Amino acid sequence: MDRLMAVRVFVEVADRGSFTLAAEHLEMSVPMVSRYLAAAEDWFDARLLHRTTRKVSLTDAGFAALPACRQMLELAEDARHLAAERGRAPAGVLRVTASSSFADAQLTTALVEFQRQHEQVEIVLSVGDKAADLVAERVDLAVRITNTLDPAMITRPLALCRSMLCASPDYLKKHGVPRVAEDLRQHRCVAHAFGISHQYRFTHAGETLKVPVDWSFHTNETAVLRRAVLSGAGVGILPTYSLGDELRTGRLVQLLPDHEPEVLGIHAIYLSRQHQPLALRLLVDFLARRFAGDPAPWDQARA
Repeated sequence: MDRLMAVRVFVEVADRGSFTLAAEHLEMSVPMVSRYLAAAEDWFDARLLHRTTRKVSLTDAGFAALPACRQMLELAEDARHLAAERGRAPAGVLRVTASSSFADAQLTTALVEFQRQHEQVEIVLSVGDKAADLVAERVDLAVRITNTLDPAMITRPLALCRSMLCASPDYLKKHGVPRVAEDLRQHRCVAHAFGISHQYRFTHAGETLKVPVDWSFHTNETAVLRRAVLSGAGVGILPTYSLGDELRTGRLVQLLPDHEPEVLGIHAIYLSRQHQPLALRLLVDFLARRFAGDPAPWDQARA
């Protein structure tokens, strides 16, 4: 007897609490449902359901087996879709969202390269530091930099986002170079407006260090923050993916290199693993390969 169908019957009976309702949904007779359930119990070597004339309920073994049975059906469905898609070129529209700084510095080039490999895929890239509502805005993929993830979303890690404390040479000439973390309390500091608090947080000698500071410039956009630091507004923490050649050419100076700002995760976020378009699955795989490694590729290039 078909074991996969036996598992499907068990899940339907468990969900509906009735042999009759499961039989109607599966378009088979009640005796056939009973035979499939018996086959499932023979395979698991355990009684999965308590049966009475009035109701059906799960046994302890049934409770334990049900999650694995659901996963088995999901994997079977995924395998069916993969087989159906094999040999087909990915096509269609993918709506992607990311912060404008990461899109400009890293993601856009990656998306263009992906399109070179899959010319029938159209990409709509929306940028902004505010997290998009994937359902309301019909977003297929969000690339977010955060350590706080929504448990309702499906996520896949892409890379680590490291940052540096930096300032321009002109600023340091006028205000001096901070030699220890406490010196930052005497400096003009610039900050990202989201999640702002009047302190810098570093990892130093294996411990977390919090340094109270005063902000002189706030912005909700990392690219603007970078421009402010380059223009001499003050000391700021910038993600290394956005620094380019500024450190090598001397337009920015790294400060307190033994004090590392908080490391964030860069994640691919989407709504469901089930029935994913082929283009989306390939894009997530492509980005995971392209940005893989610790340090990330943009940090390796700087090393």
